[in-house]
Amino acid sequence: YVLISRPDVYPRIYTTRGITLMLVAIWGLSFALMLPPLTGIWGRLGLEPNTFSCTILPKNGSSPKKLLFIIGILVPCIVIIVSYLCIYWKVRKSRRNLEAHRGSMRNNGFQKREDSRVTRLMLTIFLCFLLCFFPLMLANVFEFRIPALDIIGSILAWASAVVNPFIYAGTNKLYREAYKQILCPISISNVPGIRPTCSHSSKISVPQIT
Repeated sequence: YVLISRPDVYPRIYTTRGITLMLVAIWGLSFALMLPPLTGIWGRLGLEPNTFSCTILPKNGSSPKKLLFIIGILVPCIVIIVSYLCIYWKVRKSRRNLEAHRGSMRNNGFQKREDSRVTRLMLTIFLCFLLCFFPLMLANVFEFRIPALDIIGSILAWASAVVNPFIYAGTNKLYREAYKQILCPISISNVPGIRPTCSHSSKISVPQIT
């Protein structure tokens, strides 16, 4: 969202130091949320025999498991929805400003197709997120005694770590070229007419109309 809406600010925020601090903060917060069951203050960590998984178990009849799963699903859902809506609004606004600036409607059909493509991409990412995490949340929040559901939910949750790159590669040519540069840098550099990009932000921009 920052890259799309504020490309002038993006290079100052997403530096090596800035990204490192963000990762430390995210991992630190995640670890802090797990401190109560880790220390045995509220719940405990242990083996769940029905699912053969290490999870949060009740201690003295109480456990933070439901709260943590609700936070872990609702907060990312809200962030994803708000961020993608803001990105979509910014892209549409920039295209309309560019169209008005040029005073031409020749590319109206192309712009509609681009809007539809962006919408499909964002919707696909969001639906995949729900597909990966919603079954596990249902199984843990409502405590369904169905071992198969727990196992399938866990597998889908683990799969969430790898689905996004495939979605981006399947819907965006720039991502496919970037993956080729990362995975096959020698072969790409030898292809005439294809030059490696200097930075990850140089290929993505939104027209700025003054």
